[in-house]
Amino acid sequence: MAADYRDIDGRAVASKMLAKTATDVNELKSAGWQPRLVSIRVGDDPAVNLYIRNQERAATQTGIDFECRNFAAEISEGEVQAAITHLNVDPGVTGIILQRPVPAHLPIQQLQSTIHPLKDVEGMHPASIGNIVYRNLDLGPCTAMAAIELLKQTGVSLPGLEVTVIGHSEIVGKPIAFLLMAEGATVTVCHHMTREVAVHTRRADAVFIAVGKPGLLKGEMLKPGAVVVDIGINQIESEDGNSRVVGDCDYDACREVAGWITPVPGGVGPVTVAVLMRNTVVAARRLQTSYADQLSSHL
Repeated sequence: MAADYRDIDGRAVASKMLAKTATDVNELKSAGWQPRLVSIRVGDDPAVNLYIRNQERAATQTGIDFECRNFAAEISEGEVQAAITHLNVDPGVTGIILQRPVPAHLPIQQLQSTIHPLKDVEGMHPASIGNIVYRNLDLGPCTAMAAIELLKQTGVSLPGLEVTVIGHSEIVGKPIAFLLMAEGATVTVCHHMTREVAVHTRRADAVFIAVGKPGLLKGEMLKPGAVVVDIGINQIESEDGNSRVVGDCDYDACREVAGWITPVPGGVGPVTVAVLMRNTVVAARRLQTSYADQLSSHL
């Protein structure tokens, strides 16, 4: 085992973030602004239901008003767009999140684009992604920002850091790459067409993995002392017939080589919820500024 191996405790990081968010929410309330987050759920996915419960718990902890609006899986695209449009113009709503996944007949990208950028707490509106490219990093995709937050907890310096990202999805892999580049890191993105993933991971100071394949990242694929941020969530069945949740890396093998590693569960997941709460505060402040600017322009 690497002599300085340490777990990155996502629950502890999330707890500190939520405490800071609670302070920020109190400041907004004192100024007459009550952050209110509305979650839109389409269908009845068990994983989504768990995520929503965690969101509601964190919102209660930080003083953010939380509401979940549930829609049947058969709902039309137009009906969902109408619901989002109504929330966009509701002055009492400061944040909107569309839970993923949605049923296959609904175009997630178009629906995400319907959410007003000022209320896009998930950070997935094209304008939010574009802001990252221009180094506006105060609001971005929650899971990607959570992963970067955990990397920062190790104390490594990001400028010039060699990083390999395995997975290039629109909600995790690509945003992580953009965020890291904005911080000055040198980033390689691997995907299903990459010929030799291990060639890239062995030279990396930090490896992020999010592909949904348990055990894909092996210990021999790592540079000794590297940081491993495992974003994968997979349910597997043990030999005794019981199921358990694991990430995308071979945890026991990787921690023999890694300097830092995130556990699954207890790593990226709790911090993702904490980032969502922080994004809700950012969105509320942006709306506060926008309304103040509109008011002053009419005086």
